[in-house]
Amino acid sequence: MIDWLNSPALVAFGVPTSWAEVLGFLTGLVNVGLLVRRHILNWPLGILNVLLLMVVFWSAGLYADATLQIVYVILGFYGWWAWLYGGQNRSALEVRSTTRPEWIGLIVAGVLLTAGLWLFLDRLTGSTVPLADGLTTALSLLATYGQTRKLVESWWIWIAADLIYIPLYAYKDLWLTAILYVAFLLLCVLGLRSWRVALRARHGAVPA
Repeated sequence: MIDWLNSPALVAFGVPTSWAEVLGFLTGLVNVGLLVRRHILNWPLGILNVLLLMVVFWSAGLYADATLQIVYVILGFYGWWAWLYGGQNRSALEVRSTTRPEWIGLIVAGVLLTAGLWLFLDRLTGSTVPLADGLTTALSLLATYGQTRKLVESWWIWIAADLIYIPLYAYKDLWLTAILYVAFLLLCVLGLRSWRVALRARHGAVPA
């Protein structure tokens, strides 16, 4: 199965593109579209998507991003459970804003994760882009955690990560994945708008 996933499916921009990257592209688009709509099926589809991207990133030497997918699987199952039962009295979660203590925790965790991953990748792996790899890994983890809790501002973290991911994947000749992240960027803007509307509706600022 792994050999087939790594085999060329097509040629994009003069570079062979694997089946794993093609399938990751398709499942990624559908996954984020479901997330924008706050549909619970984004979580199981997202788990499939990150398993495919794990194969892509490992083959490209993006070791932090590849390892990150394992954490995504765990967060995917947690997010699936939390959206269904993580609210008060085990009810479904509602969209909300990030609190000040949560922001402080996210910032501290982001700095520590980025620094730790940068040092690890630079000294102990063959990563050719240790800082970018570590920073995007940290931002992605924070954004995914935020979305497991339905925090509106998690979309801003994803936007920051995507603005780094796009040139990073282009540099690695992962052109289809780079295009996917351009689409992700646009979907993040839509997601931010959609979740803000849902938040205002919840507080009675607009009709539900």
